[in-house]
Amino acid sequence: MRPVRLMKVFVTRRIPPEGWAALARAADCEVEHWDSDEPIPAKELERGVVGAHGLLCLLSDRVDKSLLDAAGGNLKVISTMSVGVDHLALEEIKKRGIRVGYTPDVLTDATAELAMSLLLTTCRRLPEAIEEVKNGGWTSWKPLWMCGYGLTRSTVGIIGLGRIGQAIAQRLKPFGVQRFLYTGRQPKPQEAAEFQAEFVSTSKLAAESDFIIVACSLTPATKGLCNKDFFQQMKNTAVFVNISRYAGAAQAPWGTENV
Repeated sequence: MRPVRLMKVFVTRRIPPEGWAALARAADCEVEHWDSDEPIPAKELERGVVGAHGLLCLLSDRVDKSLLDAAGGNLKVISTMSVGVDHLALEEIKKRGIRVGYTPDVLTDATAELAMSLLLTTCRRLPEAIEEVKNGGWTSWKPLWMCGYGLTRSTVGIIGLGRIGQAIAQRLKPFGVQRFLYTGRQPKPQEAAEFQAEFVSTSKLAAESDFIIVACSLTPATKGLCNKDFFQQMKNTAVFVNISRYAGAAQAPWGTENV
């Protein structure tokens, strides 16, 4: 009887136990992995992927033509533990007939909750208050001390009313937000109806919002969307929260002047 040829799966990071259990149940697979929580070095990734039939990678792992060449013709599937896929050379992958899997909805609630945490922390000046407590600055109550900005009767602008943008709006609604504005590739009247959200231009959203949350996907159209002109149009008191991929908002000294 011919021995069964095992299929090699290379995993680029430590993953949750449930993932290992699923791989262990695949009797026809042999699994190799980079045993660290830190990103695998490019040279180690090139070595590890040689002869692999499957690759489980993360956002920090660049899968380009040279890596695909190193892997060889066995590679049939790439799974990335991420929503974004801009680290994958999709056109080259498609040419080679390799299938791609990703995880589009697993972080929707967590990301929306993080956006709320950042927004409330900023508008209620919690980091400053914590420092005052630590440093003994909290003495007696002062009527104008540590006053922040409230969400009640405010205007909130959301850039990107996708799954995460909608989840953020759902969490904001009970705070008494008076008006929701949103922008994106096109109006989403069905999704916006729940919040009576108004589809507006990016300029109008910047100028009229008390709170701005960036929740759009990273695409060529959104890269650097919140640039110098955008920040200059914002209210001086506006709070800006970016929970999108890093390139959605330009990083520069003027980028924090109005935040």
